Amino acid sequence: MTTLILTVAGSDRPGLVAAVADIVDAHGGNWESSQLAELAGVFAGVIQVSVASEREGDLQDALRALDGLLTVSVHTGADAVTAAEQPITLQVLGNDRPGIVREVSTVLRAHELSIQDMTTETRDAAMAGGRLFEASVAATVPASADLAALRADLERLTAELQVDITLE
Repeated sequence: MTTLILTVAGSDRPGLVAAVADIVDAHGGNWESSQLAELAGVFAGVIQVSVASEREGDLQDALRALDGLLTVSVHTGADAVTAAEQPITLQVLGNDRPGIVREVSTVLRAHELSIQDMTTETRDAAMAGGRLFEASVAATVPASADLAALRADLERLTAELQVDITLE
């Protein structure tokens, strides 16, 4: 079996997920995992499918037929995380301002963490007014990482960005 990662994007309308699912199923593929969302009128997502190696080309050709309805990019998946890496979760909450994602991701990159999943959102701060920014990040830490230095850099960011950052 081959693992494929599909990225999809297009103007939101009913039936987009069904269109992709029908093609995957018609080619003997298995829809394994996905993150799908509507953002500002655009439907976008990432989908992991597995398919028999001999049917991969036909599946990719069929997905191209969605052009005009959805833009679909296909990537071959990689091997799973090695046992030497450990998972961590990071939560960020504070007043929204430009640069929060850049600053947090720069610290993670400096410590060679690999982001596995990241969800962000902004919302109205009901009692205080303004906008709140919230992020949840799941990452893997290489065995060689200095966790104390990572914590120190995240604490520095907490003060600079005036946000709460929780590392689990």
